[in-house]
Amino acid sequence: MFNRIINPSKNNSFFIFGARGTGKSTWLKNHFQNIPHHWIDLLNPDLEELFSKDPNLLLKQIETLPSSTQWIIIDEIQKCPKLLDLVHLAIETHKKKFALTGSSARKLKRGSANLLAGRAFLYHLFPLTFSENNNQTEDGVINWGSLPKIFEFSDDADKSRFLKSYAQTYLKEEIVVEQIVRKLNPFRSFLEISAQQNGEILNYSNIARDVGVDTVTIQSYFQILEDTLVGFYLYPYAKSVRKRQRENPKFYYFDLGVKRALDGTLSSALVKNTYAYGKAFEHMVICEIFRMNSYLEKDYRLSYLRTKDGAEVDLILELPRNKTILIEIKSAIQIDERDLRHVKAFRADIPRSKAYCLSLDPIPKVIDDILCLPWKNGLKELSLHPLS
Repeated sequence: MFNRIINPSKNNSFFIFGARGTGKSTWLKNHFQNIPHHWIDLLNPDLEELFSKDPNLLLKQIETLPSSTQWIIIDEIQKCPKLLDLVHLAIETHKKKFALTGSSARKLKRGSANLLAGRAFLYHLFPLTFSENNNQTEDGVINWGSLPKIFEFSDDADKSRFLKSYAQTYLKEEIVVEQIVRKLNPFRSFLEISAQQNGEILNYSNIARDVGVDTVTIQSYFQILEDTLVGFYLYPYAKSVRKRQRENPKFYYFDLGVKRALDGTLSSALVKNTYAYGKAFEHMVICEIFRMNSYLEKDYRLSYLRTKDGAEVDLILELPRNKTILIEIKSAIQIDERDLRHVKAFRADIPRSKAYCLSLDPIPKVIDDILCLPWKNGLKELSLHPLS
């Protein structure tokens, strides 16, 4: 069993959103095993149909619960968004606390569902961080990702089968069943191409041409991925919010193994000192920072910076009081001045900034006032580690 970092309020209702397979139900079962609760699993098609036809059944059930029942858990709430109106009422009139999970916020957003106006706090659950499973290795996560289920397999062939099945299940359950897209074949092509473009600045026109649809459709496809929580945007750094919105973002899949299943590269192991390994290492570190920023509620704003001539800083963290952290991510096992020329140049142009290099180099050092650390040590230095 994994010791998850997520720590929702014990005194207030909450949502936990996360992609399929991130362990929401498992976490809830462990968290509430010694707390009196009532569980409603909307992944059960009979229960989903029952509550869809008669949402008021929720209030009827609440009235019959023992007085000792402290919490009501509704798993996959997006299956029946109308229940949220009744949840709202139950919080107000019955003083009940709810734990609500979902693998997609899309139905709730599109249906203008009642998100309880702050009466329920919002949390996210992701694939495992390194802090949650000390048995993880960089190479293991880079090749297979960190969905909890992947650690049940010792055989690489089984890991590959699981990830391919996961990608197919996503197509079937999240896309086809919920009728998010009308034509599945273009979306299948899009998934492969978007996985190939993982971590690159998005060129919607080029992707549209490769898929055979228009750019508006491609933008809607990326929005589907974000709404179903299988990826996130990294926007370009700029002080102006309007300027941020004009420039194209990068897009990262939420899990490295799922990304490799979608782009069809699971059969080729990623090895150190290759370009592909370096890109995957960057993806891994950015995912780790993205997850820890959410879990520890740091509210750092994440972005990237690239000039027209190709100079780039992999990640920028904007902190309160206008402090800015520039982060170069390198898979090298020995860092020197050549690895830091871009971040050094940008730092001079950004007031009150600090610069870091996070890498596989095991020896901490300072080069040109840039703190170079083994990447896990760097997370502690940046207060993005639960024991920081």
